[in-house]
Amino acid sequence: MEFHLDPKFASESWAKEAESIVRKCVHCGFCNATCPTYQLLGDEADGPRGRIYLIMQLLEGQPGNEQSRLHLDRCLLCRACETTCPSGVTYSRLLETGRELLEQQQPRSGLDWLKRKTMTALVPRTGLLTTAARLARPVRALLPKSLASQLPAGGQNQQRPMKVHARRMLLLGGCAQAALTPETNAAAARVLDRFGVTLVPEARPGCCGAVRLHTSDRSGGLDDIRRRIDAWWPDIQSGVEAIVSTASGCGVTVKDYAELLKEDPDYAEKARKVSSLAVDIVEVIGAEIENSPPEPELACGLRVAFQSPCSLQHGQKLGGRVEALLKRFGFTLVPVADPHLCCGSAGTYSVLQPDLSARLKTDKLAKLQAHSPDVIATANVGCQLHLRKDTKTPVTHWIELLDRLTG
Repeated sequence: MEFHLDPKFASESWAKEAESIVRKCVHCGFCNATCPTYQLLGDEADGPRGRIYLIMQLLEGQPGNEQSRLHLDRCLLCRACETTCPSGVTYSRLLETGRELLEQQQPRSGLDWLKRKTMTALVPRTGLLTTAARLARPVRALLPKSLASQLPAGGQNQQRPMKVHARRMLLLGGCAQAALTPETNAAAARVLDRFGVTLVPEARPGCCGAVRLHTSDRSGGLDDIRRRIDAWWPDIQSGVEAIVSTASGCGVTVKDYAELLKEDPDYAEKARKVSSLAVDIVEVIGAEIENSPPEPELACGLRVAFQSPCSLQHGQKLGGRVEALLKRFGFTLVPVADPHLCCGSAGTYSVLQPDLSARLKTDKLAKLQAHSPDVIATANVGCQLHLRKDTKTPVTHWIELLDRLTG
């Protein structure tokens, strides 16, 4: 297919990258077969191939419109298409470019603008979000169910180990996770303590940059990333082995730091170092049990339906790792149909696209509960909060299951 990059973009490195990505696409349509929004809506413009056409038009200098924005905004950025693509098209990078071009052409306004500004004002500020959650707990019973379900559950074990080991890793606290599911990182610290590893908490917790990046505030997201690097740098210089995330959505963003800041003369090298140290907690536990496999008597038979976050399986390419680990510790994993499809959380998507998000969640919960599991486990705080709104089956982070079993 013919494609001519607008001459006014010819000297821009981002445009050259976008052109290279576009030219890799052979328009085969395999991506549509695994795209959640295409499966729901059946519209070519709501699948990766159709969105690539829309972005090509922007790159050729054609003006976008609200219809273009609608289709680009509907993308979950789940990256399932990247897992499926036989040509290695990095669609997520191309979509970010397309959205940025539209932002420059047509700044947002009205309710759409207000939603995004509200989220970027509240969610990345860990202290503010934690205080809001604490104030809301006493009146939980008076709140709408959808809101009450997002508050930290009572009676959770948040105790952290006191012992300091020679081996040290930096724990990414996160923003929403630190405020709404603090028990997850506490469980991770206890599990790694049993392997002789100390998880060092962040001195200055904050957002990894994902929230602003997801709400089309690229410059604000990059500023958040620079603040994270500055906050972590003393620990990196002191020799931490890794930067560990228990939220796969945060983890995939941190692993992308090197790419996101590759043209920043002040931060490019530091960003590469951070990305090289970034690991998901499943990578750490998996490596540790290779040297210290679980005992047979740990087998418990608890029936678990695992919901693999898109950021884990498609973003970080760690699909199947948690499932294998849970089986190794004796958990019984029930079958889950179409595990590659998104649950509808997708960072800020559940707020910005509530109707589509709800439809995806309903479908995902039906498949997760089809075989009556005792518990639904996941690996990302966004998925956890999203799913537990509408099910009586407990939804938890998988590291908490491991903590209860081994502790």
